[in-house]
Amino acid sequence: MASPLWLCFLVAILYPSCFTIATAKQTYIVQMNNNHKPTSYLNHLDWYADSLQSLASTTSDSILYSYTNAYHGFSASLDPDQVEALRQSDSVLGVYEDTVYQLHTTRTPEFLGIENELGLWSGHTPQQLNAASHDVIIGVLDTGVWPESKSFDDSAMPAVPSRWRGECEEGEDFKPTVCNKKLIGARKFSKGFRLAAGAISKEKESPRDQDGHGTHTSTTAAGAQVGNASLFGFASGTARGMSVHARVATYKVCWKTGCFGSDILAGMDRAISDGVDVLSMSLGGGSAPYYRDTIATGAFKAMEMGVFVSCSAGNSGPAKASLANVAPWIMTVGAGTLDRDFPAFVTLGNGKRVAGVSLYSGKGMGDKPVEVVYFNGKETGSSSNLCMPGSLQPAAVRGKLVFCDRGVNPRVEKGQVVKEAGGIGMILGNTAESGEELVADSHMLPAVAVGRKIGDQIREYLKSETNAKALLTFGGTVLGVKPSPVVAAFSSRGPNMVTPQILKPDVIGPGVNILAGWSEGIGPTGLEIDTRKTQFNIMSGTSMSCPHISGLAALIKAVHPTWSPSAIKSALMTTAYTVDNTKSPLLDAAGGQFSTPFSHGSGHVDPHKAITPGLVYDISTEEYIAFVCSLGYDIKQVQAVVNRANVTCARKLGDPGRLNYPSFSVLFGKSKVVRYTRQLTNVGLAGSTYDVVAEAPAGVEVTVKPKKLVFKKEGDKMRYTVTFVSRKSSSGDAFGSITWKNAENQVRSPVAFGWARVV
Repeated sequence: MASPLWLCFLVAILYPSCFTIATAKQTYIVQMNNNHKPTSYLNHLDWYADSLQSLASTTSDSILYSYTNAYHGFSASLDPDQVEALRQSDSVLGVYEDTVYQLHTTRTPEFLGIENELGLWSGHTPQQLNAASHDVIIGVLDTGVWPESKSFDDSAMPAVPSRWRGECEEGEDFKPTVCNKKLIGARKFSKGFRLAAGAISKEKESPRDQDGHGTHTSTTAAGAQVGNASLFGFASGTARGMSVHARVATYKVCWKTGCFGSDILAGMDRAISDGVDVLSMSLGGGSAPYYRDTIATGAFKAMEMGVFVSCSAGNSGPAKASLANVAPWIMTVGAGTLDRDFPAFVTLGNGKRVAGVSLYSGKGMGDKPVEVVYFNGKETGSSSNLCMPGSLQPAAVRGKLVFCDRGVNPRVEKGQVVKEAGGIGMILGNTAESGEELVADSHMLPAVAVGRKIGDQIREYLKSETNAKALLTFGGTVLGVKPSPVVAAFSSRGPNMVTPQILKPDVIGPGVNILAGWSEGIGPTGLEIDTRKTQFNIMSGTSMSCPHISGLAALIKAVHPTWSPSAIKSALMTTAYTVDNTKSPLLDAAGGQFSTPFSHGSGHVDPHKAITPGLVYDISTEEYIAFVCSLGYDIKQVQAVVNRANVTCARKLGDPGRLNYPSFSVLFGKSKVVRYTRQLTNVGLAGSTYDVVAEAPAGVEVTVKPKKLVFKKEGDKMRYTVTFVSRKSSSGDAFGSITWKNAENQVRSPVAFGWARVV
């Protein structure tokens, strides 16, 4: 999962002084009404500077960034009076406080069935496939890049596409010559971060990745093939990204204290201008109205320019309604497991042997059981059971194994706390929140993570045994694990609290124990004390699943260069699967029960089927504008989201659920009848015929008209209307689906049902 370094609250804890200063003056993002620019100004920056000076009594050098592509406006350092003065201007659509966002392989190609890409493209030669992929550019907004990674090898790649307008920026420890025909761009954006952090941060002004997260995500999306890759022998094999032949451009917008909205917007703005085809963003914040969501507003313009935007759903699961990045023009990606595991074992003093996972690669703890201690919070302080820093007394743990509860602080930090207190090993036990999810870590001491049920068994043993002992052993790498995929417990869940009529997340992809490229500027645990170096690391989080989908979108873009971002998104959603490798419905790691669309969206991505989906739900920019107009925003707020000052909202959808989305979220309120019309576009063969199959929960009646769709030629569009009728009163959630089928394709849309209480 994403490092806690990226949690907003940590900024306030570590650096309270910057927030004290910021009450007087801090960064704001100012959105301007572009139609109001007088013709006397040659460019927008001059107009912004003069507007700022005349309205806010400040100097033009207060401007941090001027935005022209993802946004119309600028960011600046302002005090409250200046902010209020700007808000009174007719030329200003909105003034928003800068927001801190958080950062949310060798096996995934085989797991997804794309180890041999040629199998994806019937009728295409290897040369045609490579040529098409070489023209696709993936932009990654993250912590930068380690350009020396072998995953950026550009051997046999042709010249960079002539349409590319980006560059490789020089930094304190970064030369432009490190970019090549694979890694074609690297930029940094730090003005918002610098203003907030002040002189406290000593980070170098450079696109270089000193965190590892950015290198991991960019190589997952489009890393070149690297043989004999592993993390200290774990997950060994050939590492490669999802789109091996695509180009990569990185935009460093995340720093040690987080990712600031002003910097993110500048990165998006430049990426669009540079010419990226896909934007991959493994970061996000909480839910907010779209006009206050920097990522949502920037992504709207990207979508309008034909750029596919993929974002992580967040790592706040299994809590309900914990999603980030829920705008319908964004691909919101949750996380699932692979069929690969890293088994480790705990043999208790009573002879019982239980299984867990670990990426520990050291000498081990020998072959003799040692004493185990567990502080349940009563003996030495309330945080001792969690193994928080300073919570363990060396006299109580020296030479012993320590059982730690999972939660609050990072898993690898718990191991380091045990080690520093003199413990020789750790058993990390899940609690109810993380359920049976097993996330492996490259601990600095022998350590095994176990699920909740086994953790409870060990807790009972420790409670009942006065001389409890245990031995830890490690089993390497195992493939073919069943069941898989399983929805990760940490993966953020629906329902969508910003727009409940839009089902989120959209899909899940591989996000647990993912091996990809790594920065040699930091150890695999991310801890300062970890001096180990590795070219590859294994990480977990929706940060890892997001670039999988970004890379797959690039593959689809290569084969279908004229498809819109919405068409690509639809292809990935309607072809996703909802059964695991045991033919059972997808499970949820949080509790072991069946997963629901609030956890897995449309299902787990299936690249083979997404290439030839048969039908797609396409959505134009004008339809998205009508959607925004139906949300109850005032006209300035609508204009802020869609980046158009001339929007009048003459067309509205009435109900946001009427958007031509590939999934359904039906809310029954005073009316027990909900009716939606959707339009499908034939991207398959001429003469294709589809029949509909509707699945509904008890108490809901679903009628689809017509029941058959006949597409005379490719590109034909046909509508259908679905009527949902509630035959019961309920306050819970239920789920169904609508699938259009023929011999070649199944175009499936999940349906979530909710009942609003009528007062």
